[in-house]
Amino acid sequence: MVSKIVTSLIRIIFLGLLFVFLFYPDRFHIKFDYPGFPQSDSWYVRLAKFAFWFLLMIEILRIFYYGVVKSKAKGLIANVITIAIPLIVTLIFLEIVFMYIPQSHEGVLSKASQIWWEKYWKPVNSLGYHDKEIIEEVGKKQVLVIGDSFAAGHGLKDVNERFSNILEAKLGADKYTVYNLGMSGADTRDEAKRLQEFPVKPDIIILEYFPNDIEKVGREKGLTLSGAEPYADLNGPLATIVKRFYLPNFIYWQLPHAGFSTFEKFVQTAYTDTTVLNPHLRDLSAITSYRDSTKAEMYAVFIPFLFQIDKSAGYTKPVEEFLRAKQVKIVGINDGIVKIPEKERVVGKNDGHGSATLNGLIADRLYNAMH
Repeated sequence: MVSKIVTSLIRIIFLGLLFVFLFYPDRFHIKFDYPGFPQSDSWYVRLAKFAFWFLLMIEILRIFYYGVVKSKAKGLIANVITIAIPLIVTLIFLEIVFMYIPQSHEGVLSKASQIWWEKYWKPVNSLGYHDKEIIEEVGKKQVLVIGDSFAAGHGLKDVNERFSNILEAKLGADKYTVYNLGMSGADTRDEAKRLQEFPVKPDIIILEYFPNDIEKVGREKGLTLSGAEPYADLNGPLATIVKRFYLPNFIYWQLPHAGFSTFEKFVQTAYTDTTVLNPHLRDLSAITSYRDSTKAEMYAVFIPFLFQIDKSAGYTKPVEEFLRAKQVKIVGINDGIVKIPEKERVVGKNDGHGSATLNGLIADRLYNAMH
């Protein structure tokens, strides 16, 4: 029995080497690179982690069986081990379970959100957009939707719940093709560049606008976000454990964390400071100039902070007025949003992106505006 325990301990030592490379690769300047990194988790890396935990459980249970059960050991140490082993095995089992539980998260901060991204962020076309491939079609109107993660459909498990896809179905896929150029983290300047580089000439342009679209210009002009960064409330070994392991990471993100960065003060300053606002409007001019060059129709949908609708409308009013002056048709949705219960406006507890219900509202309003 002693020899069996010793061989298990030797195998655990070798598993320890695998543990270091799997969970602490950065300490050895090792980087796991795969499609979707770092937003997406890798199914293959998780499979390797699953194998590690499974083999570790076998060795722990083997030591317990030969060291306590079969040897009929008694005393304080045996009692402590008898209590500790089931607890350790249960924690390992839960860690394995939570390696496969997806949950969308604003900003892809959590490990569960990386799992969600790997599972649901499909399709992705050859240009990197969360959309179908581009095909040449004669006789159909080409609609280009530009925007950030709200346009891209962050948090929606089915791409057909996204407003651009719903709009295409309502318009008729035999008459219209709607391409979605939404990109998480994009601002107005990025959107103008992507629109100009897109290989399809539009008949219709739809701009999805969110109050943080001014963020990049604001940062360039010296504005900063207030509040603590994620995980800043953790220190020492606890921070390492929460960041690297699935179960504690999932638990961490279910708890409230006061003091995280907020856009409210940032955008309030940005939209009232002409040194920030004017460069932002120039970025918008690049979009309207492209619209003019293609003779396309243009619509704009302003998605507010979904729990601060009136404030958002006040912040972005200068942008709305600017676009109206450029003959952009503004499609209002705020009166419809207030009729949606707050919990049904967003995709989840940790993700403030628009729900399928909200996307349906946007599609309906756009369809009505286009007819």
